[in-house]
Amino acid sequence: MGKNRTMLGEAWEFLKVRKAWWLAPILILLIIVGALIIFGQSSALSPFIYALF
Repeated sequence: MGKNRTMLGEAWEFLKVRKAWWLAPILILLIIVGALIIFGQSSALSPFIYALF
């Protein structure tokens, strides 16, 4: 079988091989939104994050 890769490693490999660089901003935005959701649930920063939206 192949190497055990993470999801981020698979996405990077896909971008390199297929030359689909237009997907990079979408993936970065998804990572940022996911981080905001995680920090917004159980953090002291949550009132400030909610104020952004």
